[in-house]
Amino acid sequence: MKAPLIELSAIGHAFQGNRVLSDVSLTIETGQIITLIGPNGAGKTTLVKIVLSLLKPDTGTVTRAPDLRVGYMPQKLHIDPTLPLTLRRFLSLAEPSLQLCLNALAEVGIEKLIDMPLQSLSGGEMQRALLARAILRKPNLLVLDEPVQGVDVIGQEGLYRLIGQLRDRLDCGVLMVSHDLHLVMSATDEVICLNQHVCCHGHPDQVSTNPAFIELFGSRTAPYTHHHDHSHDSGDNSGSVYSGDGHHD
Repeated sequence: MKAPLIELSAIGHAFQGNRVLSDVSLTIETGQIITLIGPNGAGKTTLVKIVLSLLKPDTGTVTRAPDLRVGYMPQKLHIDPTLPLTLRRFLSLAEPSLQLCLNALAEVGIEKLIDMPLQSLSGGEMQRALLARAILRKPNLLVLDEPVQGVDVIGQEGLYRLIGQLRDRLDCGVLMVSHDLHLVMSATDEVICLNQHVCCHGHPDQVSTNPAFIELFGSRTAPYTHHHDHSHDSGDNSGSVYSGDGHHD
């Protein structure tokens, strides 16, 4: 059995005396999709920075696999509308090989847009472009911060399907940060509900009925049924999961 890609144990962190994370533990395995949810100020960004090695925790330990290669997709990219930047040029800043850039764009389904200005891409196309950049180096861990930000519901479903396909093709682990409870919970193996500490975690349909989850997100939920077309070592992940009522910041 492979060692975990990354293991965080009893992580704590504070900024200027304000504690933002306390006793947080998290393990990401190859092939696993974990989604991190929680209100604003819950410490999600801080935890992601620790996973990305951009921040060192005050307490606790972080253990990374020796061959860990991380692909990161930021929440949003702000581009000056007057900046003449094509998708080809944007990807070449990370990877000079045109063929590798084309391969990554083909994997996310937008290779025909390679010479388009970034500013002309739709919300869904832009998120796919950011995803292509994240997979350029064939990572074994993808960290995706709000990957369906600014995308309509149909586009969200397509993006979550694509993330699942990339997980299978790259044989990687995925850590997603999301507020989109309705659809994301059908696209993940495990949900971790964070509010400076881990309030609850587990399979989506377990978490959705947990009192700590309901306290944070409310009980107005609607069932969303999803059937995986692939199997996991941990068993069948099909069944009903539940949505929160809209976006939560």
